[in-house]
Amino acid sequence: MAEFKLPVHSIVKQGHTVNYATGQQIRCVYIYRWNPEHNDNPYLDRYEVDIEQTGIMVLDVLLYIKNAIDPTLTFRRSCREGVCGSCAMNINGRNTLACIKPVTDLQGDLRIYPLPHLPVIKDLVVDLSHFYAQQAATQPWLKSQTPAPPDHERLQSKTERAKLDGLYECILCACCSTSCPSYWWNSERYLGPATLLQNYRWVIDSRDEATGERLDMVEDAFRLYRCHTIMNCTQACPKGLNPAKAITQLKQLLVKRKS
Repeated sequence: MAEFKLPVHSIVKQGHTVNYATGQQIRCVYIYRWNPEHNDNPYLDRYEVDIEQTGIMVLDVLLYIKNAIDPTLTFRRSCREGVCGSCAMNINGRNTLACIKPVTDLQGDLRIYPLPHLPVIKDLVVDLSHFYAQQAATQPWLKSQTPAPPDHERLQSKTERAKLDGLYECILCACCSTSCPSYWWNSERYLGPATLLQNYRWVIDSRDEATGERLDMVEDAFRLYRCHTIMNCTQACPKGLNPAKAITQLKQLLVKRKS
């Protein structure tokens, strides 16, 4: 019989014990907690969880804790397939998606925090309003003055279409931007890796006719050039994209335009 320490808001009564089949599957999970209604400082809650009862992903562990131990735990999640980006958080020091992060990839205790350097709404939920506003500022839609043929869509060659690979797959989870030190300190003016990736995606789209306008939008000492190629964004992207490369391509296009 193994007895675990109950979290602050647990609905389980004190002294509750769990009979685990094997002690090797017990993992300690530390989760960042903060409730603005209580006006208290943030703290870490500690949970002891049998991974055999939860599932293989970190999101499964969070759902188990919320459903079986502590219903006050707050976090976002939706698709559970690495598509929506809702469950982005910092897990053992790295930004990623909880739904596609296997617990077996993590050694020792699990330490789960909200995405860094964003306002926390509650527990693991952060305010992404500014991040989304930056995305909207890039006007991420096709802009063309030339009328499309009335009987079919705007066509691309296979080569032109291939240029979009590695760009359009971004799910706006904000893992890359919130892993960037330049974005931490200058997020009000620096657009960040995710937004610049979106900008480049439309700049190189052969169907888009607003290339100059899009380049003008990022030609700024802060909006673009606060990127120092640290590469944290590329390492953090759960979809395997390379925002740092896209930012470099934007810089090269601006240099080429001036020459």
